[in-house]
Amino acid sequence: MGIIYFNGNLTEEKAVISPVDRGFLYGDGVFETMRSYGGRIFHQEEHLVRLFHSAEVISLKIPYTISRLKEATSETLLANRLSNAYIRITVSRGDGIGLIPPSSPGGNLLIVVQKVPLFPKRWYTDGLSGVVVKIKKDSRSPLSSIKSLNYLPNILAKIEAQARNAEEGIILNSDCLLSSATASNIFLVSGGKLFTPSLRSSILAGITRRTVIEIVQKLGHEVCETEIRKEELARADEAFLTSSVREIVPLTSVDEAPIGGGKAGEITKKITYAYRDLVRSLINKT
Repeated sequence: MGIIYFNGNLTEEKAVISPVDRGFLYGDGVFETMRSYGGRIFHQEEHLVRLFHSAEVISLKIPYTISRLKEATSETLLANRLSNAYIRITVSRGDGIGLIPPSSPGGNLLIVVQKVPLFPKRWYTDGLSGVVVKIKKDSRSPLSSIKSLNYLPNILAKIEAQARNAEEGIILNSDCLLSSATASNIFLVSGGKLFTPSLRSSILAGITRRTVIEIVQKLGHEVCETEIRKEELARADEAFLTSSVREIVPLTSVDEAPIGGGKAGEITKKITYAYRDLVRSLINKT
């Protein structure tokens, strides 16, 4: 695993989590994932603000400031001698058995950094196949819009997608509207205009999603955050997924039917190039 940051200290040992840690027992905690390029963490401030928002939603007090977490993340990255890395911060509520949280504040904080996984090049050239899965996000649950440690709906969606020989699961909310993929936001392109599920559609307010919206507007395309029926995905000219780790990945089929021409579309490519230019500007920033 390399060197990790656990409760205020860097250690080469594996973290020892208590058998009564509430994150382990109940999924009682939150997490955030980030990516670094050339030693610089992309949109680190925004990711940490979202981490604290997730914690606030579940009434969890993180015993660190955003400033201290920035330092801790950078220390962990440097200790592992990684410049291009996957970074995950996990915060649990700490020890305690039973549904009533402990009265005294506490918790466990773990930062892990690893090399960015080598995703298949064909994902970015040929795109991913997707299926609309059976499991749905609860439109009325606040947990649908945060990164909590209870990630079972996403895991079950991925399991179903694999069982159906697809690379990605497309999740609807309980109102049968398009929500997201298993760990990505989703965009559609129709008639030169871009559409993405609104924040009311049980989605995570993705950092990369927001960045792509800004890029699209600068490129002169209109983008609409709205409610989207699943039938609109099959009728789209193009579709793509966004996440901090995988960046922008074309989605070229759904339920075994091609989306558009069944390959990465020209607008998707243009947005991908612009995103990579933004990343390069971060690396070269002094």
